[in-house]
Amino acid sequence: MHQRSQKVWEAGGCSPGRPAWSGRRIMSLLPESASFEELVQDYFLAVRGAGLMLSALDTALVTAWAQEGVPFEVVARGISRSAEKALWDARPGEPVLRSLRACRRQVETEIRKYRDLSAGQGEAAEARTSSKKRPARSWEEVRHARLCAALRALTERETALAPRVHRLLDTVLACVPHEPAAMDQQEAWALMALLRALPFPERRTVWRDARTGEQQLMTARARRVARRFRLQAAVRRRLDMKET
Repeated sequence: MHQRSQKVWEAGGCSPGRPAWSGRRIMSLLPESASFEELVQDYFLAVRGAGLMLSALDTALVTAWAQEGVPFEVVARGISRSAEKALWDARPGEPVLRSLRACRRQVETEIRKYRDLSAGQGEAAEARTSSKKRPARSWEEVRHARLCAALRALTERETALAPRVHRLLDTVLACVPHEPAAMDQQEAWALMALLRALPFPERRTVWRDARTGEQQLMTARARRVARRFRLQAAVRRRLDMKET
């Protein structure tokens, strides 16, 4: 296998012959050199749909999260989950979230989960030197398992989607990513595949829901991030898969 291709397989946590999802950031369109604080601010403002910068209180909160030493995608997941819960209650023209502080509880829950699972993996690695105990699951493994379980439950509600779901489980979701960014990529691909499997009238409705509330004053980059977030939220809402 070509050396560059091999690196892509490894970044996604898959072995050759299986689908791989690269470890590049997919939640932001900023350069790879962007700092943690820049990535969080960029993503929050795009998901929020308004604003050009954070308040002093929100900036202090981002600084505190940066000191936790967790990947950007962990914080982004907390922001997106908070925004998705608020999205369907927001009035037309209103920001989805009024401040980053509105995401604090969900973000810190995600940080705690990530740190607890990472600590559990470290303890399991030590235990393996003296026993054959099953290692603790990683943050990515827990998310992957929940996504697969949600898809299997979907086949019971939406039998017409069962063939597409089984194909996803055998291909896109055949392996567990080793990085948060790769897990985000895998989930995004699965949701878009399910969207394409819906009848055209339903796809059109989902797209229309995703475009509702777009802010024309946003930059082109922010619009793309916001549209991606809203589209994935609309797909989960249509399929009743809000807790993946």
